[in-house]
Amino acid sequence: MSAPELSPVPREARPYQGETAGIVTRSVANTIDALVVGVMVGGCYLGVVSVKFLLDPRTFEWPQGRFLLGLTFTLLVAVGYLWLSWWILGRSYGKHIMGIRVAGRRGRKLGPVRALARAAFCVFFPIGFFWCAISPRRHSI
Repeated sequence: MSAPELSPVPREARPYQGETAGIVTRSVANTIDALVVGVMVGGCYLGVVSVKFLLDPRTFEWPQGRFLLGLTFTLLVAVGYLWLSWWILGRSYGKHIMGIRVAGRRGRKLGPVRALARAAFCVFFPIGFFWCAISPRRHSI
């Protein structure tokens, strides 16, 4: 077998390698990532509730929801998830599923500081993502 036949990229998809992802691909990837963050936050909540139950099962009551605390925790988990996955792997799980990656201006993986800044920007300013729908080069802000 020759080298191109061993590629993990399907033959039909090879002409699109190196192209910038569009709004639909990014939206699906971001939705998958939001679901991953939701599962992580839900798992943390169930873990805290389980520990509370195990410590005192007789007087156990479900914790009252604190919106601001929950929102802050969710945003921090989202930033941490995106930061670590973009820095270490170059892509999050949603982007892996959709076959795209996060890259710097020169096409390389992001360093830790740039990945953290980008993750925070994406979580706290998500409207910048939609810039790729009108950008001629399909780049987000």
